[in-house]
Amino acid sequence: MNAPIAVPGAERPSQSAALDYVRSGQIPFFRLPSVDPAVPGSLEGAGAVLLGVPWDGGSTYQAGAKLAPWHVRRVSALVQGFHPVHRIDVFRGLRPVDGGNVAFPPFDPTAMRECVEDAAARIHAVGAVPILLGGDHSIALPALRAAAARHGALAVVHVDAHYDTSDATVWGDAHHHGTPLRHAVLEGLVARGQLHQVAVRATTSDEQENRWSRGHGARVRDMEEVAELGVERVAGEILREIAGRPAYVTFDVDAIDPAFAPGTGTPVSGGLTSREAIRFLRCLEGLHLVGMDVVEVSPNLDHADLTSHLAAQLLYEGLALAALDAR
Repeated sequence: MNAPIAVPGAERPSQSAALDYVRSGQIPFFRLPSVDPAVPGSLEGAGAVLLGVPWDGGSTYQAGAKLAPWHVRRVSALVQGFHPVHRIDVFRGLRPVDGGNVAFPPFDPTAMRECVEDAAARIHAVGAVPILLGGDHSIALPALRAAAARHGALAVVHVDAHYDTSDATVWGDAHHHGTPLRHAVLEGLVARGQLHQVAVRATTSDEQENRWSRGHGARVRDMEEVAELGVERVAGEILREIAGRPAYVTFDVDAIDPAFAPGTGTPVSGGLTSREAIRFLRCLEGLHLVGMDVVEVSPNLDHADLTSHLAAQLLYEGLALAALDAR
C-alpha cells in the first residue's frame, strides 16, 4: 500500500519514522514519501525522484533484473538520511520522493523505452533529478534521451565491466543490455569526448568494442588502470574533464566484483570492491548530476541481499551527489 499522494504545496516529511514504516508495511525507497508523478503538482518541492524499472527483456545471459525494484526498496528502509562523509542530511536537503515503478507491457521493448523516457521527462520538466533502479542496462538509453532533451549533450560516467557499445551482430537485436552506450553516442546524447567508461574488464570476441569506444572519443579507464591509479584519482580526473557539464551516471553492478555483488546476470571476476564503488561516487562531489541509474541487480542470483544492499547504497550516494549539487 502506497503512502498518500502529496497535496500540492503541502509540507512533506523528508523520511517516515522507522516505527511508522513498520506499522504501515509500506516499502518505498528509503522510507521516502510515495507519489504518482502523473498527478499534477505531486512532484512539487522534490529535488529528485526515484523510479523502479522492472524490465529484463534485454538480458542476454541470466534474467531476473526486473525484480530488483521490489527487493532494493525493501532493504533501502535501513538507510538513514545523514551522510557520514559529506556531512549533510541528504533526504532533508534534497527532498527526494519515490515515484513508483514505470509501467509498460512486459514483452514490448519499444513501449518500455517510450514509457521510461516519458517518465524521466516528467521529472526533468519540474527541475528534479530522475534516479532509476533497473532493470537491465537497456533502460539507460531512454533515460539518457530524456536527460539530453532537457540539458543538451551530456557527460556520461559509465561504470561497468562491459563497454555496452555492441550492435546486433551477436544477438541479432540492436537493442539489448549490451548496446545502450552505442546508441547514446550515435544519437548525439553524449558530448564528444565525454563518455567516461570505468572498470571495464570483460572479455570480448575481438577488439571491436574497445576500438569503437575509443574511436568515438570515449575515455576508457579499464580495471587495470583503476587498480593502478586508485578510485580517488580516477574520479578526480573525471571531474576535471567534465568541468561542470550536465552529467549522467549509469552504474552497472557487474562493475563490482561478484565476491561483493553476486546478484547480477553477467558477473565478471576481478572488479571493484564494494568499498571502492562507494568511494568512487563519493569522490565525484561537485558533479552537476542531472540523472542516474543503477542497473543489472538480479535478486534471484543474490546471496543474503548483498547486491540489493549495495545497490541501495549506490542510489543513496547518487542522491547525495544531487543534494550537494543543489546546495
